[in-house]
Amino acid sequence: MSRSKSSGARSRARELIVQTLYQRQISGHDLVELLRQFHDRPDYARVDKAYYDNALKAICAETDALETSIQELADRPLAQLDPVERGILLLGFYELTEQLDVPYKVVINESVNLAKRFGAIDGHKYINALLDRAAAKLRPSA
Repeated sequence: MSRSKSSGARSRARELIVQTLYQRQISGHDLVELLRQFHDRPDYARVDKAYYDNALKAICAETDALETSIQELADRPLAQLDPVERGILLLGFYELTEQLDVPYKVVINESVNLAKRFGAIDGHKYINALLDRAAAKLRPSA
């Protein structure tokens, strides 16, 4: 697979992860049910499947720790965040802490693009600012 196709599949996986995390917040479904539902979707065939599955499992397992990290840098309670933006932040913080092979600028850029596409108006600005602070804290040598 070429780099551009691989990058596109990874970006599509991120989109699907955010949609899945949104569904989790709204429905309360567990990981097994979420994986079943999203594996059955046609768009799953076009994503980086290993990345989607591994990232989703890790985010679901580490949600409390990720939310604690987000809350330490956020200027408002997590309950006040839009569910889409909350999902984007969970993914962004996961990537900053666990996916060290992904440059922090890519994490921020992908997250901002997701917020522009799926989030509230100007939500991307908040995502950008929060992940920029997180990158400075979580990847100080970067």
